[in-house]
Amino acid sequence: MDLSDAVIVNSSRLKSVVWNDFDRVKKGDTCVAVCRHCKKRLSGSSTSGTSHLRNHLIRCQRRSNHGIAQYITVREKKKEGVLAHANFNMDQEQRKDEMLNLVNVKFEQDPMKDETVNTGNNNFDQRRSRRDLARMIILHGYPLAMAEHFWFRVFVKNLQPLFEFVTLDIVEADCRDIYVEERQKVSEVLDKLPGKISLSADLWATYANAECLCLTAHYIDESWQLKKKILNFVMVDHSHTEDMLSEVIMSCLMDWDIDRKLFSMTFDSSSTNDNIVFRIRDRLSQNRFLYCNGQFFDVRCAANVINLMVQDALEALCEVTHKIRESIQFFKSAEAMQAKFNEVAQEVGVQSKRPLCLDNSSQWNSTYVMLEVALEYREAFSLLQENDTVYTMCPSDIEWERVTLVTSYLKLFVEVANEFTRSKSSTANIYFPELCNIHSQLIEWCKNSDACISSLASKMRSKFEEYWDRCGSGLAVAAMLDPRYKKKLVEYYYPLIYGSSASERIDDVFHCVKELYNEHSICSPLASIDQGLAWQVGGGARCSAASRDRLMGFDKFLHDTSQSEGTKSDLDKYLEEPLFPRSPDFNLLNWWKVHTPRYPILSMMARNVLATPMSKLASEFAFSTERRMLDRDWSSLSPETVQALMCSQDWIRSQIES
Repeated sequence: MDLSDAVIVNSSRLKSVVWNDFDRVKKGDTCVAVCRHCKKRLSGSSTSGTSHLRNHLIRCQRRSNHGIAQYITVREKKKEGVLAHANFNMDQEQRKDEMLNLVNVKFEQDPMKDETVNTGNNNFDQRRSRRDLARMIILHGYPLAMAEHFWFRVFVKNLQPLFEFVTLDIVEADCRDIYVEERQKVSEVLDKLPGKISLSADLWATYANAECLCLTAHYIDESWQLKKKILNFVMVDHSHTEDMLSEVIMSCLMDWDIDRKLFSMTFDSSSTNDNIVFRIRDRLSQNRFLYCNGQFFDVRCAANVINLMVQDALEALCEVTHKIRESIQFFKSAEAMQAKFNEVAQEVGVQSKRPLCLDNSSQWNSTYVMLEVALEYREAFSLLQENDTVYTMCPSDIEWERVTLVTSYLKLFVEVANEFTRSKSSTANIYFPELCNIHSQLIEWCKNSDACISSLASKMRSKFEEYWDRCGSGLAVAAMLDPRYKKKLVEYYYPLIYGSSASERIDDVFHCVKELYNEHSICSPLASIDQGLAWQVGGGARCSAASRDRLMGFDKFLHDTSQSEGTKSDLDKYLEEPLFPRSPDFNLLNWWKVHTPRYPILSMMARNVLATPMSKLASEFAFSTERRMLDRDWSSLSPETVQALMCSQDWIRSQIES
């Protein structure tokens, strides 16, 4: 067709992105699309659609980026829905938690009508690309508005011109859709759990001058893997009372239908949380949902207690710490001063290879390191003050001695906090020996002849013993469920802590163990319906829900009489058998998985107890003196969207890690 007298149609009225690469010309009643790269002519009629134009762009050899196909490194398998990166290389210095193995990550396979474009050996799916964008924003915590950022759009257009850009509102809607889908998966998992669920509660700060309550579920699944999932991320107002907060939590529990499956809740230590826990426990106990009338329900975060004691220690040292901090800044103020300090340090025989360093006020372990290193240069500090009239900030000998003692306390706290966060899947048994060491050390520190030090130790001990009175029994029970220790660990530590009354305390712990075991061993409303009859006589059928209340006393009678007749329980057999050898690669959950047939009742109890989050701080927040803060961009979003993003982020990450 001769197009010499054809007219180019204004492309601004054409909505499809393909017209960025075509001119639409009209001659008479005929419309033709002319490729701007190879000048090939194709039908430009409005009735012809644009699919043939999109397909041409993929094959066009003269297009500036030489076609789209070569930029696609992932083959989309339509039937399997699997993204496989064959040679996916990343910078070796990149953080491990940012390296995503995309093999076996499955996505939706129900493309919207008219949104799939055949690109030779690949299919471009607009809907899937939108979902990928939403998942990327969720997973990495990007601002939703990035979908409208200019250079992001330039990048996407050069990578895939067929992608039709979306607005912030559409991205937000896609994120919420993903949340709804993922929430259904989590709900199904929780519904089928063989054991109980323990919750931890955190309050996050936001840039919107509000707070967010984060509820996280901790449980051991059917494969004996310790799991945790954020269930709710609820915006709460500062005006919320303790009663209102307890109602918010109860509402979340019932919304997930897990109020009857709860074993424990972990909070920080505060009087506000005391009242919240009391209200929730009282309500659940009235419905007889809790074991031992809620004796093991109230758990306080061990890392939080350590942080509270650390703050006491740092407060007691605040004046001398200020002197040391100012001294280090003085020595580092000029190269000449630094050289003079190094010369003096060499003169007094300092052997340390570590340079003086300043601390980060938001990380208390960095203050410990600053003080520890400064102690190594103590003699240099003193000599400089004698020889330099300008330097007047050197601590006194008494202050140095106090720094030495308190730093030894901080060292223990650092080591214990590191042990708590060493693994992402720390079971409840690891906390007892570490906290017993702290307990016994606090007793010794209180005997110090320095009134300042003994007063500090007493203050820390008071905080710790308040925690211990609340959680000590639960910690000991968890330790007894470790086959390497059983009762022996309690029998070793309690004399160090309680002295002559240790025997009575040990008996109290064993009574708790037996009581908890007995409630697992009889069919009662305290056990979930899914678990059925945990303890059965003569292979009898599982008791029905209708007869549970009526025959609970009979079940207990059978249990008690069988014990009196000499039948050994799981607990008796477990405690009588030799300790399992200690080894660094011992896997407690795998041990219980293997021994479940031998101890069917005790393993059920172990599943519930060992999943209790005795500490709820991740490694990156173990030493933080500040509250966790919600991202500034996400803080500006609606509460519903914030919950959708935070929960979905956690769930998607757990899928990738699995």
